[in-house]
Amino acid sequence: MKESPVRALLIGAAGRMGKTVLDLAQSDLELEIAARCDLGDSIEPAMKNCDVAIDFSQADSIDEICRAALQHGKSLVIGTTGHSQQQRKTIEQIAHSVPVVFASNFSVGMNVLFWLARKAAEFLGPDFSAEIIETHHRMKKDAPSGTAKMLAEILKAVRSSEIPIQSIREGDVVGEHSVMFSGPGERLELTHRAASREIFATGALRAAKWVVGKPPKLYSMQDVLGL
Repeated sequence: MKESPVRALLIGAAGRMGKTVLDLAQSDLELEIAARCDLGDSIEPAMKNCDVAIDFSQADSIDEICRAALQHGKSLVIGTTGHSQQQRKTIEQIAHSVPVVFASNFSVGMNVLFWLARKAAEFLGPDFSAEIIETHHRMKKDAPSGTAKMLAEILKAVRSSEIPIQSIREGDVVGEHSVMFSGPGERLELTHRAASREIFATGALRAAKWVVGKPPKLYSMQDVLGL
C-alpha cells in the first residue's frame, strides 16, 4: 500500500522562501503543504493536522512556533535565521521533546562546504589564518548571515579563536560564502554561490520528509545528508 504524503505546515508562506517552497512542493509526491501561516496568523490551530512544520518566517515567531509544536508533538524544520541567544536556547530545549532540524542553510552544496571547511582547518593547522566573506541581497536583515556564523562556529571549534567575517549587502545576490585560508606563500579558497532560492527550498523539503518519525533531538542538515 502506498504511503500517504507527509503533511506540512508552512510558516512564512508569503515570504520569498515560503513562495519557493510552495512552488516546489506542488510537484513533490511525497509531501503536501496541508496548511499555511503568515504574519498575524495563529500558528497553534494550523499545527494540529500536520506531521511537520517548516519555518521560514521571522525570528520573533519562534516562541509561538515552539509552543505549538510542543503542544501537539510535531516535528520542526527551522530555516529562519537571526535568532537571539535566548531564542536559540528555546529551540534547543524543545528538541528534547520533538525532533527539530535547525539549519542556517539547507543547500546540499553549502553543507558540503561546511564539511570541507572543517577538514581544511584541521589539515592546514595554525600556520594558516582563516577569514569568511559573505554577500547577500541588500534586503537581508541579519549581518553576518546565519550561514556565515555557522561557518565561523565550525572553524572556531577547530582553531579555538574568533574568525573574522566580512559581510556585504548589495543588489539581488541570493547568497555567496567564501572561506579563505592564508598561509606562507599560498592561499586556499572554498566558495559556494547560490544562483536560486530553489536549492534552499529543495533542502528544506528533504529535511521535512526525513525528520518525521525521528527521535527527539536537535538535528542539522548534515545529519539529513549523512555527512
